[in-house]
Amino acid sequence: MGHKVHPIAHRMQVIYTWDSRWFSRLSNYRKKLAEEVLVRDYLQKKFKEAGVDRIVVERSPREMVITLAVGKPGLVIGRGGQGAEEVRKFLNSRLMKSGVRVRINVQEIKNPSLSAPVVLGQIAADLEKRIPFRRVMKQTIARVMKAGAQGVKVVLAGRLNGAEIARREKLAQGKIPLQTLRSDVSYSSGFAHTIFGSIGIKVWIYKGEVFRRTDLE
Repeated sequence: MGHKVHPIAHRMQVIYTWDSRWFSRLSNYRKKLAEEVLVRDYLQKKFKEAGVDRIVVERSPREMVITLAVGKPGLVIGRGGQGAEEVRKFLNSRLMKSGVRVRINVQEIKNPSLSAPVVLGQIAADLEKRIPFRRVMKQTIARVMKAGAQGVKVVLAGRLNGAEIARREKLAQGKIPLQTLRSDVSYSSGFAHTIFGSIGIKVWIYKGEVFRRTDLE
């Protein structure tokens, strides 16, 4: 029986590091974790169109610093920085019950086509517009390979194109070494919510080998 391991968790502390960086005593851990889950869910939904790649959370006793790595930073910052300021005020007033002050930093990712979460969001948007799934997969793979990836794999599962029987389709190009620890593999999974039901999406993008940790600075 196969044992599937998350590609990012498999390489944790080898070439990747954690997106949550804080310490808590056991008595407050559940409360702080619940706050972070709410914050992450809210930001993912709020900035869905901006192409969120990563959300890094750093906490101190009095402050939470949230770093958003996105493909379209203008949609997050807004006119004159008003967008990010409104989100910061909302988080401070509604979600942060512990009185911790929130600060938001926005970073632009260099190549959104090499980010699996961003690519997955584009695939989901196309499927929800009822574009044929095979065309979506082929166009996505062509775009990612053109951006400089060494390999890409896309897997869709569900009632594809509204078929009566759900099935699983896979399309890949190049190489994706999932066992090699120094392989820089961007991975993401999610859903496209169509009128025929939810379609599961998984995306792997292999960007080459790295020999040091790729921390978000």
